[in-house]
Order: sequence, then structure tokens, then C-alpha cells
Amino acid sequence: MPKSARTELASRGVQSIETGGRILRELANAQGPIKLRDLAEQLNVAPAQLHPYLVSFRAMEMVEQTARGTYQLGPFALHIGLARLRGQNAYRDTIAQVADLADSLGLMVSVAVWGAQGPTITYVQEFASRIHANVQVGGVYNMTVTATGRVFAAFLPKTMTAPVIDREMADEDFRRRALFEIDAAAYEKSVAETKDAGYAITQDMPIPGVSAVAAPVFDHTGALQLCVTAIGPTGMIDLDPEGETTTKLLAFTRKLSRDFGHDAASAETDPVSLTRQVNAVLQQ
Repeated sequence: MPKSARTELASRGVQSIETGGRILRELANAQGPIKLRDLAEQLNVAPAQLHPYLVSFRAMEMVEQTARGTYQLGPFALHIGLARLRGQNAYRDTIAQVADLADSLGLMVSVAVWGAQGPTITYVQEFASRIHANVQVGGVYNMTVTATGRVFAAFLPKTMTAPVIDREMADEDFRRRALFEIDAAAYEKSVAETKDAGYAITQDMPIPGVSAVAAPVFDHTGALQLCVTAIGPTGMIDLDPEGETTTKLLAFTRKLSRDFGHDAASAETDPVSLTRQVNAVLQQ
């Protein structure tokens, strides 16, 4: 066989496997067990064409049929998902991709995790346009005046964040050095807005002329793993909620969250059921 023909054959893939993948994706996206005809309609195929795939998937426990005759993902699908999660490292996988985000935005990007003193910077991806801000590995973001701090306050339990926030609020030296009033009620409101929006924006805070957009990354349990923040001179960073900085940052963090198994819809609607399924497989 000529080399060009072999290359073309290799690049085509196996159509039946791709079709099977579409079926599994639809089952994964379904809100619960689904009827054969409804699944066929969503895939735009005839039920008779779909049925043999389901028979094969049932034989390998990738799909199971309920007592009512509907279909859902089976035990082997959960095993595959858990194997994927075991191979994931949120911090490592984020760091591997941060440089591309910084280049795309033309901004500095930092990664922070929760530490004993609060949001702790673990990685900084510099960009050509350096900013006059003390953003370095090992540093700690303030909770009350930074976008990163607001993200942690919004998505971590208050039992974890309240002591750090209270300590900061009570720090008279910090409040005196701040160039703006730190109001507890206004801060609580901004944290609630951050939780609703899914990200935080600060303009000229805590350093005049420097602004930031921060967004969370979640794992398969819905827990906040880390925060990614784009930082730059106010004149160079797009702070519009529909602007380039926010949309690209959110696309980046949401893809990471999906890669780590986070599914906001299922986690919020039935977290107990999800936990039981995982525990059941781990006990087998």
C-alpha cells in the first residue's frame, strides 16, 4: 500500500468507534436514564441502527438498562472516569497550560492555592509587559482587596476563609496603608457577586494602575482546587465581562475543571448520589 494511502487510512480513524463515542457522550450528558427512541432522536439516527451499539455496550458494562427499559452509563464507564481522575493533577496540568494563556492574553498570569495564610502564589507566568506589583511565588494575596482573594472567599467554606478575612480586617496597619476604604458589608456583597458570576474583577486594586481578573478551577467533587488570575496594567487589560480577558480566562479554567471531572449541573443537583456511585465502585 502506498505511503499516502496508509496515511489517509490512519487519519480517517474508525467510524463505528466515533459513532459509539457520540452515543456515550449523549448518555453522559443526559440528566438521567433515557429511552431508546429519545436517544436515537438526539443522535439523529434510527432506533434500529442505535440498538446494536447499546447491546455491545451492555455486554462490556459500559451501558446498563434499567428495569423500565431505559439506558444509562454502566459501572465500567464509572471505572474509566475514576481511572482518568486518578491520573489527574490539577496543579501540574494547569501549570503546563498557563504559558499559552499568558501569550494569548498578553498579560501576566498567576496560579494560587489555599495555604495557611490565605491565597498563596505557587506559579507566575511573566509576560513582556512587566507590571509594578509584588506578585511572586510564595507571596500571599490579600483576601479583601484582590480578585484572587474574592474567588477563594466565594468558593471555599467560610470556616476556612473567615479567620483570614477577620485577621485582615482587624489589621490597622494594613487598613492605614490601603488607598481605599475596606468596608465589611461591601466586601460581603462583592463576594456574593463573585459567586454568582463565577469570577472576580478588580480595577486599580490593590495597586493603582494594575487590574486583574480571577477565576476558579474545581475538581470532580466540586471543590475549589486553585485560582488562575490574569494581571496587567489597567490600560492594557480588558475588564469588560464580555471582553477578551474574561472570556479567554473562563474558557481556560472551565476546560480545566471539566478535565478534572467537574460537572456543575450534576454536582449541584445530586451530590449525594454522585458520592454514593463513586464509593460503590471504590469498594468493589
